[in-house]
Amino acid sequence: MKPIIWWLRQDLRLADNPALSAAVDAGAPVVPLYIYDDAHMGAASKWWLHHSLKNLDVPVVTRAGDALEVLQDVIKETGAAGVYWNRVYEPGAIARDTNVKKTLKDAGIDAQSFKGNVLIEPMDIKQYKVFTPYYKAVLNIESAIGAPLKTPKATWHKAKSEDLSLLPTIKWDTAFYDHWTPGEHGAHERAQYFIHDLMRHYKTGRDVPSIDATSRLSAHLHFGEISTRNLWHMAAPHTGHEPFQRELAWREFSIQLLFHNPKLATIPIQEKFNDFPWVKDKKHLDAWQRGMTGFPIVDAGMRQLWQTGWMHNRVRMIVGSFLVKHLLQPWVDGEKWFWDTLVDADLANNAASWQWIAGCGADAAPYFRVFNPILQGEKFDPQGKYVRQFVPELAHVPDKYIHKPWESGLKLNYPAPVVDHAAGRQRALEAFAKMKNNKA
Repeated sequence: MKPIIWWLRQDLRLADNPALSAAVDAGAPVVPLYIYDDAHMGAASKWWLHHSLKNLDVPVVTRAGDALEVLQDVIKETGAAGVYWNRVYEPGAIARDTNVKKTLKDAGIDAQSFKGNVLIEPMDIKQYKVFTPYYKAVLNIESAIGAPLKTPKATWHKAKSEDLSLLPTIKWDTAFYDHWTPGEHGAHERAQYFIHDLMRHYKTGRDVPSIDATSRLSAHLHFGEISTRNLWHMAAPHTGHEPFQRELAWREFSIQLLFHNPKLATIPIQEKFNDFPWVKDKKHLDAWQRGMTGFPIVDAGMRQLWQTGWMHNRVRMIVGSFLVKHLLQPWVDGEKWFWDTLVDADLANNAASWQWIAGCGADAAPYFRVFNPILQGEKFDPQGKYVRQFVPELAHVPDKYIHKPWESGLKLNYPAPVVDHAAGRQRALEAFAKMKNNKA
């Protein structure tokens, strides 16, 4: 029987994989093919992708180039009669896949797409601009999520591969390499550990950056190493599942925002923000990126990001608010930096989160909400454990001054604050008021 190409994208797993299961059910040998056609993928994501493909328990064929051209080449080489894939919901991917499906079908190739790594596809639920009613709607149609599919027993058809050259030329800190286990096995190990050992404390512990209390599954989810519905069902019987499932729904809320707002990564949903009086300042942006703002909780977060490719969610909100409000730097600059440095860089979640913190998204933080980096640090890292880990030059500062070291009287090899908190907050409020008045 002629083989079927299983076109891998954001579904680097064997379990609960609709496209793979359909190919196996057809009784055909399977050609597992990954096509690298995303020149805009960030460096951290490329590192993750390299190891995720390497750790998948199948002989993945890797090629680089235009997706349609590569598929046509592999069809000729293998004599494949079909191409099966799981859907993704980013605007560029939708346009690409639509063209691929039509062209292949016109050529007599069996081209089929299946439900992607979501609980409910964005086209199967009403468009929502606020999360709470969206989440209620998901719970009301929870039966539509379905049960996870088992890992099928496939016969693999080999083809030649190309080296994708995904590994970065720069050498990160060893903490980056030691921090993660990309791949399906690593995803399931982390999921089991989180659900059985950590999830019961997730509701309160997830706000404390110095402890291991969050799922750390975001990169595994983005690359589809574990399915969202598998996680949903795995968590359901255990204590603490409600807040975790709510976060899974937040991920999907962002996906449906991008689905209905294709320019989410560059254009604010609220049009009034098109004329927001940003004050572009390269020195301020550089200080933020390097973790040298003089505000310890902000700098700890930015250094954690550089060293590990990840940042605690509570701290993401703090550093995001600081960039766009205290420093009045455009949120798109923050979005771009996160895109390049996060192992879990996801177009929908990254863009929606930055629009939320900037106040210009659909379900956005109110403009007058300006995170105080000093109080946030004192509340969620009172003894400075997180700060001391990533900002070692403050290791000997007393707890009382760890989030405001400029008051300690100590001589420190650490920068003074790039902006006064009160002055930065007031400037932000005035800028928002000016925008509001201009639209009145």
